[in-house]
Amino acid sequence: MLLNREQIIALTPLWDGPRSDDGRPLADQSDLEALAGATAEHAWSVLDKAGYKAQYVGHWTQSNPGRNFVGRAVTCQFMPFRQDFHESVVQEGLAIGQTVGGRQNTWVIEALGPGDVLVADIFGKIVNGTVVGDNLGTAVASRTGVGAVIDGGVRDLDGLRELEANFYFRDTDPTPIRDVVLSSMNGPVMIGGTTVLPGDVVLGTERGVTFIPPQLVSEVAAVSLRTAHRDLFGKQRLAERVYTTTEIDTGEWAPHIQADYDEWTKTHPVRLPQPSGTTE
Repeated sequence: MLLNREQIIALTPLWDGPRSDDGRPLADQSDLEALAGATAEHAWSVLDKAGYKAQYVGHWTQSNPGRNFVGRAVTCQFMPFRQDFHESVVQEGLAIGQTVGGRQNTWVIEALGPGDVLVADIFGKIVNGTVVGDNLGTAVASRTGVGAVIDGGVRDLDGLRELEANFYFRDTDPTPIRDVVLSSMNGPVMIGGTTVLPGDVVLGTERGVTFIPPQLVSEVAAVSLRTAHRDLFGKQRLAERVYTTTEIDTGEWAPHIQADYDEWTKTHPVRLPQPSGTTE
């Protein structure tokens, strides 16, 4: 339930790069920075081709609409309260130093670090399903610098809006979190029909959230930058009325347009992310 490092490594076998202390895949910071300007469409094109068909989830409310974010998932799942299950989770928590059994949502928040995103599956519960309010939201924002994705509720929305972070959630309610049990932490969770694993890179945009498997993050970042670069050229040539919309808005440019783009690129190079610790 509360997965340890070895279990998280076994859960994410396709990642062969560095890992955080808890075992989650640690996608390169340069790729995360490159994803800051990515769109859901950029990510979808790579994920769909790789066989990941359902990585985007829309229809959220946001505390700070328009504040895009990128971070690494710390996952948790809550289930409806059952006394005997609750007692077993409390005992498991005590074994790892968690002494406040009635505040299991805080266990996850205490585990967050810089660049993390809290990803909470609380089965869409809103009334008594408010994973954070402005106090715990402040803890999430200050620890991560990013925010959270909560498939459930929040409270104290006015306070959350003041934070330098963004929270994606289903709705607000004044009630506190009640009648649930923390069933897993850093395990697989389901968010809106998508399976999310710890260490997935979370791309939050204006329209929704994309969960990117870490082994595909570098490719998504590169495709995003190349696509944005081609779009910049295309929009410039459209504004200059060099080409028609039919010529530009197509999957593959005619040879003379591609040659023009290749020449333009010599003075407007696309800058792909460099692995951390290297220089161009």
